[in-house]
Amino acid sequence: MTIHNRSNPAVRTEVPRLEDKTIQPIPLNERHGTARDLFTIWFGSNIMIMTMVTGGLATTVFGLGFVPAVVGIILGNAIGAIFMALHAAQGPQLGVAQMIQTRGQFGSYGALLIVVLVVVMYLGFFAANLVFGGEALAAVSPGISDDAGIIVIGVVSVVATIFGYRIIHAYARFLSIVAGLALVLAFIWILFVHGLPATFLSEGNFTWAGFMGTVSVAALWQLAYAPYVSDYSRYLPQGTGSTPAFWASYSGCVLGSLFPMILGALVGTLAVTMGVDAATVQIPGSMGALLQPWTMVIMGIFCLGVAAQNSINLYCGVLCSLTIGQTFKPSWLPRAKTRSVAAILLFTVALMVSLFARDNFILFYTNFLSFLMYVLVPWTAINLVDYYLLRHGDYKVEDFFKRDGGVYKRFNWVAIGAYLAGALIQVPFSATAVYTGPVAAAMGGVDISWIVGLGVVSPLYYVAARVFRKKPVTSSLEALSLESDMV
Repeated sequence: MTIHNRSNPAVRTEVPRLEDKTIQPIPLNERHGTARDLFTIWFGSNIMIMTMVTGGLATTVFGLGFVPAVVGIILGNAIGAIFMALHAAQGPQLGVAQMIQTRGQFGSYGALLIVVLVVVMYLGFFAANLVFGGEALAAVSPGISDDAGIIVIGVVSVVATIFGYRIIHAYARFLSIVAGLALVLAFIWILFVHGLPATFLSEGNFTWAGFMGTVSVAALWQLAYAPYVSDYSRYLPQGTGSTPAFWASYSGCVLGSLFPMILGALVGTLAVTMGVDAATVQIPGSMGALLQPWTMVIMGIFCLGVAAQNSINLYCGVLCSLTIGQTFKPSWLPRAKTRSVAAILLFTVALMVSLFARDNFILFYTNFLSFLMYVLVPWTAINLVDYYLLRHGDYKVEDFFKRDGGVYKRFNWVAIGAYLAGALIQVPFSATAVYTGPVAAAMGGVDISWIVGLGVVSPLYYVAARVFRKKPVTSSLEALSLESDMV
């Protein structure tokens, strides 16, 4: 599905450094960039501390040996990124943020169910990044406490969010080179200078519960980008094409996530071989000890990656928050000033969470990931089925901004019903520290809830939508350049 760019290059408008758009459609004459930009933003922003902490869960919390941990990490990233990249390909076509486009499936008010949950997700990831990044910054910077490190990381993230789309992309391009080199140096130093003990490969035990937990966490890492990945492709020219956007996003996010996760699993295994209890391993601290005397340089660069990732989370959290407000006042089209105020407010909330909950944050983070799996999987199935199989990318963009939802109405009960069914069907198959479903318990704690959710929701929504949809929707992409006609 490739749509050629209808904009006239002769009248293309220079996009300001301080982004003035928020949730409104991006006019065709302000589209810019190439698919390559999608590779760098997902590659550079993923090389950071929290990616490594997530990979370290495989050899610490889940207790796997290094080899099965790596296999699980590869499988999870390779599978999860398929869905993430399919969402990314929607941005150049429609020119709107992902949660605005969700109104096309759930209706103008029905989409609030998803948008509110996604705001919670952004705040959770933002707080987690603040904790892990702040601790890492404090570890390599004498005189900086954990709390001070958290605040520093947060302030840098807020500044990037205020400037918006272009500065975030530029930041990620810079990190693709600098953080990429730091990652290579970290592997070389740990493997060939520090060296691996003779018992390295014998550490850990294989269990299906631990292996599937690793696959699930890695897949969720990719799926968690789905609600906002097209926010960073919506400025691309309409003629970019779905295929280049898909592969640039897929390869960037897989490679940018895979190797930091493997590094985290490596550090976790080494910490266990040194006698540290797997349940108490701190990946940032253990990594810092292994990288001496390069700790300050390498970990400092990885902390820059935390700020980049947090600016991405905060930027999209702001767009979602503005989406909630615009639902009730369709004529409201907020600009840069409103984005700045919203960014500061969301940062304040996340900062309070990170400062008060950081002592037991690894448990919070693990349970948070499980929660995300149950709420994101049904949405991603519905969105992708609707976009690729039912409407084939053909939406009336201007109707996304109408109070009554236009052709999409206020509520699409088919989508809402399928979503709730998808969330409920996962419960018996779930296995978390809080609750283990009967099916998961019978399988020895193996969690396959997300697989079941995708497998049930996708055909359920497809069939129900075909049965209950009254008439096809015709596109009106020309409305992208007519913001005044949207309401």
